Amino acid sequence: MSLNSTYWMKYVIGVAQKAPQPGRRVGVALVSEHDELISSAFEGEVRGASWYRVLRRRVQELRTSSAHSAYLTINTLSAAGSFELAALLNDVRIDKVYIGLPDPALTSYLDGDPATERGHVLRFPDDLQREILEQNRDLYAASGQSIECNPHYSTHRISEAVSTELRSKGFALSRSDVNAHRGRVALASLIRQRYGTEYKEADSAVGDALAAAFDAKYGTYDYAYDARTTNAGWADDFMSVYRRSSTRLLSAVNILNVGVGAGHEAAVLFSDCPQITFADIAQSGLANISGRIPQSRTVVSSAEDLSVLPEKSFDLYVSLRTYNSSFFDTSAAAVQAHRVLKPGAVIIVSVANGFLYTRRGCVVPGLIIPGTEFVDLYRGMDAANRIGAELDGAGFKDVRMFPTSTEIYLSAVAA
Repeated sequence: MSLNSTYWMKYVIGVAQKAPQPGRRVGVALVSEHDELISSAFEGEVRGASWYRVLRRRVQELRTSSAHSAYLTINTLSAAGSFELAALLNDVRIDKVYIGLPDPALTSYLDGDPATERGHVLRFPDDLQREILEQNRDLYAASGQSIECNPHYSTHRISEAVSTELRSKGFALSRSDVNAHRGRVALASLIRQRYGTEYKEADSAVGDALAAAFDAKYGTYDYAYDARTTNAGWADDFMSVYRRSSTRLLSAVNILNVGVGAGHEAAVLFSDCPQITFADIAQSGLANISGRIPQSRTVVSSAEDLSVLPEKSFDLYVSLRTYNSSFFDTSAAAVQAHRVLKPGAVIIVSVANGFLYTRRGCVVPGLIIPGTEFVDLYRGMDAANRIGAELDGAGFKDVRMFPTSTEIYLSAVAA
């Protein structure tokens, strides 16, 4: 992301701040190929008119038919239920579109949404998304995108658990500190800088804290709070993806399952597989699955460091809902996956893309914005696209995406 794009994102957030309250605070700007402002607008700038109506009138007055980029803080729905950005794209040819957040009224994917139907829609970074949320806190807090609708997720936060574990080791990092340094290396480097410890000691403390945090959240995970409770065919979804990727029986291949959690998925999918190895940083999940599948092998290891396993030794690598975990290094994990797989072997990973709205018994797609209490409808697709690019960069070929009702699968072949 260029420095100029960050400037314009911050610019439209400032424009949105001018919007009257109550109501949505939305800002938009069109920028030329010379990085100059063509026009901007905000919701409520003209009484009774949306940002789109205001901007459209200005564009017509300027006789502008194209722009290099558009920056929009919230991808708003009109009163008629259509996307105002889609209307703008019909009026003006725009090469790049940057979106902050989905409209708070959105709880499902709708036809005509440029964020899901148009290629190359880019997103504001997490810190700026949080600023937009703060501008519109009451609207999002009352929406289906609030995770307070799901008791498990609103009370079990990985960043808070990591902060607590590190404090017990003498490293008093706040949850804000942890959220601002969401990679293992970044967090260990912060500890080293702040406390003057050796990096090895800091990294060990972070690793232990992450293991404890994930163990606490997922080791005895209650699937009553999981979106897959609404999708009885989730195992069939997985098998469909596998059959499109391999002609071999699942029971006949040497499998590595990375990121076991409480072991529910593994027990359903791999109980009849005699060649199965499970890897996780959380020991309780491994103990769980070892008891349920006695023939399995278990290793305490992170996806980013599988050095305890030999290279080119597995036919299938599976990691469900791990590659979009907090503090996860996708690039390192993809490289390790490629290392342990035989040439021509298959990798299948999935991205969680369903948040259970327990009060209504329905699923809101998306992922939680780090450091917030809100789900971003588009975040699952963003994550899947990033993971696909990392797999390609690690040496995999034939990367394919398979969206389902509660998660997005990706498969590829080790070159």
